[in-house]
Amino acid sequence: MYTRTHASPLRALAVTIALLAGLAACSGSDDNAADTTAGETTTTAEATTTTVAKPTTTTSTMPAETTTTVVETTTTLPPVPVYPLTGVENPDPAIAARPALVVKIDNANNARPQTGFNSADIVYEEIVNASITRFAMVFQSGGSNPVGPIRSGRLQDVDLFTSFNHPLFAWSGGNRTVTDAVNASDLINIGALTSLGGGAYFRISQREAPYNLYANTDALFERTPLYAPPATQQFQYRKLDAGPQGTPSPGVAIALDSIDVRWEWDAEKGLYFRDMEGRDHIDAGDNVQVNTNNVVVLAVEYTPGISDSPDAQTIGEGEAFVLTGGNYIHATWSRPDIYTPIQLTADDGTPVLLQPGRTFVELPRLNSTIVLPPS
Repeated sequence: MYTRTHASPLRALAVTIALLAGLAACSGSDDNAADTTAGETTTTAEATTTTVAKPTTTTSTMPAETTTTVVETTTTLPPVPVYPLTGVENPDPAIAARPALVVKIDNANNARPQTGFNSADIVYEEIVNASITRFAMVFQSGGSNPVGPIRSGRLQDVDLFTSFNHPLFAWSGGNRTVTDAVNASDLINIGALTSLGGGAYFRISQREAPYNLYANTDALFERTPLYAPPATQQFQYRKLDAGPQGTPSPGVAIALDSIDVRWEWDAEKGLYFRDMEGRDHIDAGDNVQVNTNNVVVLAVEYTPGISDSPDAQTIGEGEAFVLTGGNYIHATWSRPDIYTPIQLTADDGTPVLLQPGRTFVELPRLNSTIVLPPS
């Protein structure tokens, strides 16, 4: 039989108090508040309050501002490649890598007209024995087939051409002193009497020896050893669209002992043309008067050499006369050693800049040059 049990009023009151206490605990009331209950005294220790600063977060409804820093870039363009002995831009890389080829050329009466002037990058004229001059045609960007007549070298050639950086040296040969000096130098001996160069030379029947020895520059370049480096640039060149330095002049007259030379500017053709001993000097290769883009005259001292051959002194400094683009520049040439190309400095201290193209270098004695005045 089911019997319903009734709880006592006191027990019900106790349950109610317990439930209220639990609810108070769950309601998040201050745990440190004083609890006063009839008949009981509760002592609460003084609380220590520690305040912790909270980080403040600001939320913006606007899009964040974006700052872009542009780093300025400086671009240095590499120099435009040029043929080292002419300054002409955009060369054929294979040809530009060739060494310089120096070919010694006779200037005796029986040797004229010579072949190769107008194909050479640079030509030098130096005084040799018996008051005769001799040429050195220097090829790199082009060539001449044939070139000649080819003659012997001099001690001054070692000093003058070492700056080309191991150039090929083509010549007919020389006495023991000169031969030993060439073999001991940085010049690469491909002379007619050497095993390296001998097969490149031939004699023509139209002339008598010793004025009939010739070669082809193609055959001479084929004698290039694997170790031969590219030619070193000898002069500085201006941009084609830049005007020449200096003042106008129609040319220059030079006395090389008994050889009188005159260079005259042709503005229409943009070239200097050469007279020798009062007559047009002809290149037999193209049957055209010898011509060039630049004429550089270096006044040098000559000291007595072997076999009565004067020896040009090209180490040190001296007076220079530069003709380029129809203008004349008075300058100083300087060179500290045989490995350094000749430096040309104008009277105002600036470097002399040649027109890109071919250059003819004259080596007269001191006080042997007259620059022609404007007409």
